[in-house]
Amino acid sequence: MTQLPSTEEFSAISAGYDADASRSLSLRAEAYTRPEWHQADLKAIISRSWQWVCHIEKLRDPGSYVTADIAGTPLAVVRDSDGTLRAFYNVCKHRAHALLSGEGTTNKIMCPYHAWTYRLDGQLVRAPHTEALKDFDTQSICLDQIQVGEFCGFVFVNLDPEAPSLASQSGDLETEIRHWAPDVDQLTFGHRLTYDIKSNWKNVVDNFLECYHCPTAHKDFCSLVDMDTYKVTTHGIYSSHMADAGSGSNSAYDVSNATVRTHAVWWLWPNTCLMRYPGRSSMIVLNIIPAGPDRTLETYDFFLETPDADDMEKEAIRYLDEVLQVEDIGLVESVQRGMNTPAFDQGRIVNDPEGSGKSEHALHHFHGLVLDAYARIAK
Repeated sequence: MTQLPSTEEFSAISAGYDADASRSLSLRAEAYTRPEWHQADLKAIISRSWQWVCHIEKLRDPGSYVTADIAGTPLAVVRDSDGTLRAFYNVCKHRAHALLSGEGTTNKIMCPYHAWTYRLDGQLVRAPHTEALKDFDTQSICLDQIQVGEFCGFVFVNLDPEAPSLASQSGDLETEIRHWAPDVDQLTFGHRLTYDIKSNWKNVVDNFLECYHCPTAHKDFCSLVDMDTYKVTTHGIYSSHMADAGSGSNSAYDVSNATVRTHAVWWLWPNTCLMRYPGRSSMIVLNIIPAGPDRTLETYDFFLETPDADDMEKEAIRYLDEVLQVEDIGLVESVQRGMNTPAFDQGRIVNDPEGSGKSEHALHHFHGLVLDAYARIAK
């Protein structure tokens, strides 16, 4: 297994970063390319932060469950018989086999290996052929629980047992989201897009957090929204990206019948992005999953007013998949290749103190949170 960076490397990684975005350089290229820093990301960031799992609609009813993998750790989230939301390591206490797979509904958790059976609260209730065992009591065995919580209509988990709740960490984020998307809890799953990207996950986040590149790389997007109204604001562990829809026709997709006229986007530390594009009421969740030093998996889940997308939403999904994502993936894969050469170590942060979209201050905010996370595990 790849080792973490040395103490000296942790100390050196913040070189060039300045708390003032107008003086700062970006993260060093090694943080995006070397296997040691990928391991640091998993340990210091992904394993210690709130990670998105699903919309609450999948876990409304007693017995409903979903499974997930966070930083290589298999998890299961269930709604138990009394309505309590619980999360466990998806690992049997007998021989470590996975207990549940996929998603669905069940009235018990039974291991498919040796049929050890647990209640939905994690308590072992049956272990076949153990009557002759000495000092064995099913009541003393329970699945290990993980922190889980509902937030803005979604379910998040955290592998860190000491982590404060997401609500307590995220300030006014829930108030802000519910102002713009008051029906977020009632939306329903409509479509998923998936991508396998040859770039470090932090490059994907960096690209998402600035629209400095938009006039050059996303000409259709710049006709969808009014770039003069694009405003980016950083707060604690999130940033808000707001713009009005363009007032005329655009080359992305037709929004002439849109009821939602605001492009509202929130990035939540470290790798969840919630997006509300012009159109009907909706929420798009982008989950950015680190899969290696130079590999990222992405899912785009579209939550809509109805399970079937209308014509405008179908066009929006097509535009995002066939145009916007093609452009962005090309950008971040090119950046990854460049970072693997001797020609690049760090770049200058371009900052607009007024907080326009054509600024990299939200990227700088993200880099500060990354360096803070590294510093905590370097001690």
